[in-house]
Amino acid sequence: MRTPARRVRVGSAALAASAALLLGLAAAPTAQAGTDGAKATKTLHELARESGRYFGAAVDNPELADTEFADLLGTEFGQTTPGNGMKWYATEPQRGVFDFTAGDEIVNYARANGLKVRGHTLLWHSQLPDWLTSGTWAADELRSILKNHITKVVKHYRGKVFAWDVANEIMNEDGTYRENIFYKTLGPGYIADALRWARAADPKVKLYLNDYNVEALGPKSDAYYTLIKQLKKERVPIDGFGLQGHLALQYGFPGGLKENLQRFADLGVDVAITELDIRMILPSDETKLAEQADWYGQVTDACLAVRRCVGITLWGYTDRHSWIPAVFPGEGAALPWDENLRHKPAYDAIRNALTAAGP
Repeated sequence: MRTPARRVRVGSAALAASAALLLGLAAAPTAQAGTDGAKATKTLHELARESGRYFGAAVDNPELADTEFADLLGTEFGQTTPGNGMKWYATEPQRGVFDFTAGDEIVNYARANGLKVRGHTLLWHSQLPDWLTSGTWAADELRSILKNHITKVVKHYRGKVFAWDVANEIMNEDGTYRENIFYKTLGPGYIADALRWARAADPKVKLYLNDYNVEALGPKSDAYYTLIKQLKKERVPIDGFGLQGHLALQYGFPGGLKENLQRFADLGVDVAITELDIRMILPSDETKLAEQADWYGQVTDACLAVRRCVGITLWGYTDRHSWIPAVFPGEGAALPWDENLRHKPAYDAIRNALTAAGP
């Protein structure tokens, strides 16, 4: 969910082995090969679907005006996530006054192109409207506001989205609860309430918690593991955990990614890579692109190795519209397509991993 600045990743694993880098180079000999070459037999989504998964990319409303971009999004992928159009500031800009224009535009585009939609996000500490953040709320009133918002938004998109990021980024790096407006006023019980209200509004949609810097085994992912285990024990509706996947080469690959995915799956919930991009310090070069490709392959392999990992979503798919340069100056080149919509080695690494998995 990229608009405000994020904390950098603290990876715990060593860099990928040089042999793996060479394999990445062999799989993708040039960063410029791709859309100008022969058309691939199957799209990434078609390959992912063979193993029962989806492969998607997020989109923000202004990007749909880029016809070349939108056409490729609609043909290569099978799922999309609105980058901003379903967030609170967009859907309820004034108290009790709802505006679904931005979200509806993306839903309509997705339906026209056969993409399924992930709802993002009902509850987040950022990009809240001024009327909410500037108010002084008693617990009962804020609870009513939160319930009304979730109920109205989920009901509006009932049957139009397959999953919701219900509560987003609710933990600090050390595994403590983030002291957002809801936590400070309502306490940690607001998370279970939000999930229950979302379930009541749409009994069929999948309900997720979602966060960044949770790909590795560590305090933050441990906190989510403990929370989801407790929610399941208390019979609170929780269907999945989203690991965003905003990675950076300079911080190392997240240690224990596959094991982390598996332990959440073992709790009886789905897992998904929800916002994948892998940035680097600019300028890019052949070595960095090869390492990036190796990482994209590793993430894809990890998801494919866990039965309940249901899919992967890139946070955008092309450097043309990436959020990263504006938020992390001097960094970028994070996505499998470059600014000219040409494949980079990362694309081939993803493709090779999906192909190797087979049906």
